[in-house]
Amino acid sequence: MGRAFECRRRAKESRWATMSKVFPKLAKSITLAAKSGGPDPESNAPLRVAIANAKARNLSRENIEAAIKRAAGKDAAAISEVTYEGKGPHGSLFFIEVATDNSNRSVTNLKTIFNKNGGQLVNSNSLDFMFSRKSVIEFPAPADQNLEEIELELIDAGLDEMHVDDGVVSVIGDYTAFAQLVQAVEALGITASKSTLQRLPNQPIELTEDQMVDVETIIDKLEEDDDVQVVFTNLA
Repeated sequence: MGRAFECRRRAKESRWATMSKVFPKLAKSITLAAKSGGPDPESNAPLRVAIANAKARNLSRENIEAAIKRAAGKDAAAISEVTYEGKGPHGSLFFIEVATDNSNRSVTNLKTIFNKNGGQLVNSNSLDFMFSRKSVIEFPAPADQNLEEIELELIDAGLDEMHVDDGVVSVIGDYTAFAQLVQAVEALGITASKSTLQRLPNQPIELTEDQMVDVETIIDKLEEDDDVQVVFTNLA
């Protein structure tokens, strides 16, 4: 994509890391994980991962504990997880995961963002075939463990592929194997730097830097919305 794009991306990630909006989103992910799998992180791998991700972004212990307790309250019962799909400029595609207590508000906000920036929301499942839902776990390549042995251990847990880039190991498996892969990585004594469920594009596209400006505008607007948890695109 070019150095300018990489600089913009790093600047954006830095801004996002310090934005106050990130904390409610992290807390909401903890609440949803506790709501679906129980409040004990020892027996609830998605909750354990949500807590680890929140700690990495400096969410306080008090806020983490409050988010877990909130899972048993009526506010959590009103929150539903919804996905939306959209098309943007220059062939860009969007898959948006939302956690909301008011789906009418959420869909209105998303429609406005797309319509004002050269895109449109599309019907559910219109773009599902363009993405594959995957478990993605990343960690620094351990100096004291053989990568081939790690790969063999993780195959039994649902590993599809594993590759190393700039000293970072990426473990990819089907989304249904998320908990098993997280537990298998932990059993190897490895601390993951990132553990997420992602929608990876089956046919990623590359855009020019000028085209990326248009697409980044939509991404930024979507990520600023309080209900939006994650935005996936078909960008390479």
